Amino acid sequence: MIILVTGGSASGKSAYAEMLAREGGAVTRYYVAAMKPYGEEGKARVEKHRRMRREGRFVTIERYERLEELVLPGTEPAGRRAVLLECMSNLLANEQFGEGGSDEEIRKRVQAGILCLKKQTKDLIIVTNEVFSDGEDYDPETRRYIRLLGELNCWLAGQADQVTEVVFGIPVIIKGGKREAGGEDGEGI
Repeated sequence: MIILVTGGSASGKSAYAEMLAREGGAVTRYYVAAMKPYGEEGKARVEKHRRMRREGRFVTIERYERLEELVLPGTEPAGRRAVLLECMSNLLANEQFGEGGSDEEIRKRVQAGILCLKKQTKDLIIVTNEVFSDGEDYDPETRRYIRLLGELNCWLAGQADQVTEVVFGIPVIIKGGKREAGGEDGEGI
């Protein structure tokens, strides 16, 4: 199962994704952390997430790019694992501004990495960001990044069994799963 969790900055999407991973029944939970810590603010965010992972009993793998080459440690079968990827926007930035390449090369690397992780787990939970609605005018390379993230998010939503947007700490299921007020997709809310 692939679950995509999206939302704005500090919306509570990471805490929600971690809760999904903890409650999914996996014997081993992996936390693939893609954020490279830059500056004091970045270091503080990474440390905050490390504390949260320790409390949730995750096996942390800090992997900034090339997920298609990642082999999860351990011997348990894939059906007893959960993987939380935090987060797509950091992974894409690392791929685009690190190794680089054409849009197609970057998309293919990221997609191959997601499919590689999916083969190794029962539940793959992916956190991404909503970065498209601020109305700002950015330089061409940032606009390229935003466009690529939008394309990857659309591809991920198509691959996902469930898509949830976290708004002010409230998870709103967009695709799959049961909605809080009852019913399946579109019923009851």
